Amino acid sequence: MGLSIQHLLILLVVVVLIFGTRKLANAGKDLGQAVKGFKEGMQSGDDKSKIESDAAKISQTEAQNQRDKV
Repeated sequence: MGLSIQHLLILLVVVVLIFGTRKLANAGKDLGQAVKGFKEGMQSGDDKSKIESDAAKISQTEAQNQRDKV
């Protein structure tokens, strides 16, 4: 007892009649922006951890250089 294509089309027409095309377009736009922001945040988090690991390596190298000078 699944939904057929006809049932889905009727449901789509009812939703468009209730909410209107502008509200549906705005909802789609907002959803797209949310997904884009999430992806950018995930990439930013990856970049941040890479920067932190690079900074730790530089600190270790500087500490080693300080010990070598003494």
